[in-house]
Amino acid sequence: MRREIGILCVGVICYILGGPSVWAEESLQDLTTQAMDECQKGRLAKDGESRSAHFDRGRTLAEKAVALDDQSADAHFALFCSIGERMRADGEVVFSVFEYGRMMDALDQTLALNPNHLDALSSKGTILIEVPGLLGGDDEKGEVMLRQVIKDAPESINARMVVARQCAERGEHKEAYELSKRALELAKAQEREDLIPEAEETFSEIQGQLLAR
Repeated sequence: MRREIGILCVGVICYILGGPSVWAEESLQDLTTQAMDECQKGRLAKDGESRSAHFDRGRTLAEKAVALDDQSADAHFALFCSIGERMRADGEVVFSVFEYGRMMDALDQTLALNPNHLDALSSKGTILIEVPGLLGGDDEKGEVMLRQVIKDAPESINARMVVARQCAERGEHKEAYELSKRALELAKAQEREDLIPEAEETFSEIQGQLLAR
């Protein structure tokens, strides 16, 4: 429970009681929220320079949040988001082992602090499926995590798209179709302009595979 701010005056000197913890809490929340906002703005930006600028600002804010409280799962996830999206914005042309390691450290720290952080679980599951085994990839483990996200968060979009593609690769076209169709419906219903193009492409490809059978 948040403590109320009180004022104690001794003579002509007044002290704020409970203030530091209150302001630290608010500052942490503000920094984390602003960092995630920058991440979202970067995803929606139309040009590379703007995207990179948003992700860089998000990283700065997230690093401040982590410095303020390294036990905040949301602060670590905001840092993961900023680093990961910046790497994607760069097209992964220049692969930085250090940056990849920093990104994964932030994600793993998020899950260590909050094993039920659904956004982190979705991201971890996706990475396990998409990266090669030499970098720690594990399709089976990743899909288990994503299916758990779908179960616990029925409105999830990315998890459905990734699992749909996995199903399509195994020839499970009916389930792939249902998952990709629902992902597109959710993306449109939530007005997720950053995810709609990918959801449309995923559904179109899987629908084509189903019709070609």
